[in-house]
Amino acid sequence: MFSPAQTIRAILAPVLLTSLLFPSLYQPFLDSTWSTLRYSSFYNWSTFETIWTVFCYAAIEVSMTIVFLRHPEWRLSPSPSSKARAKPKGMRRPSRRIGEILLYIAPLLTMDLTMIKKFADVPLADILSSGNYDAHALLAPPDDHVLLAANASLPSKSFLLPTLHNFTASSPLQLVRALPPDAPSSRRLATELMASFLIYDTLFFAFHLSLHQIRPLRRWHAPHHSHDTGIHPQVTNQLSVFERLGLVLLANFSLNIIGSHVLTRTLFVPVFVWLLVEIHSGMDLPWGYDKVLPQGWAGGARTHMKHHAGGGGGLEPFFCWWDRLWEVCR
Repeated sequence: MFSPAQTIRAILAPVLLTSLLFPSLYQPFLDSTWSTLRYSSFYNWSTFETIWTVFCYAAIEVSMTIVFLRHPEWRLSPSPSSKARAKPKGMRRPSRRIGEILLYIAPLLTMDLTMIKKFADVPLADILSSGNYDAHALLAPPDDHVLLAANASLPSKSFLLPTLHNFTASSPLQLVRALPPDAPSSRRLATELMASFLIYDTLFFAFHLSLHQIRPLRRWHAPHHSHDTGIHPQVTNQLSVFERLGLVLLANFSLNIIGSHVLTRTLFVPVFVWLLVEIHSGMDLPWGYDKVLPQGWAGGARTHMKHHAGGGGGLEPFFCWWDRLWEVCR
């Protein structure tokens, strides 16, 4: 009889291997899926990723909270003397978290509605058009003098150089995003997902380390550690605005720096959110990702529980290599 973690591993491993070795098997499905998404008005909204992230977080956190309440036997405790409660102090109903939701999405929606989205494999003309720029005039000037002037003021295609929407009375907000014409291969999806999580894990380790080591930053990080003796799924989003923006921007950078396809970004979000909620779940889940991955690769909820209990370690969000190196170098 396989354990839940072994069952998940037995399903995911063949999918991953065939995705890498035989991408043609998945291409018809990916082409069809991408064609549907690309011509969906909702998927073209500039705010899609923010809405998608909030939806995934709400679905995953609520589901994990239900598991937390129904299975106290899975809960981790910071010490043997701690008594498990049916509902930990500080846990709130969704209806009482409207302010938290608005505080989370406000800065993200502001960026969505004012800045042009720049994705890999999207022609510059499409990017400019989505931002209310006259792509034809900028990219095909009539003479060399105009060409030099246009190139001097031409918005950069690089995501490292943000470009504001060209605000006009007829187009007061950035409402759409330009998407690549073609679907990615399964090989590209798999490699981009793995690479982006490894990059993010490294970047967030450095960011998280600074929150603990640099005294002025500790005040911003303090709310995340202000909870009862144990942690629970709702602690995941118990963050300052600075931390929330840091988390999102680092995730975006990890995807953009390797030129990820938009479909990779869409798949990245639910996996990313699931892992964040799981490490803050306060539970030793039978299907925990630290049990699915090879032994010694992942930190998991138990390691992060120790971090919140003041036991050190757990600075790395998902894996444990940088934490081990940090402990050796201290």
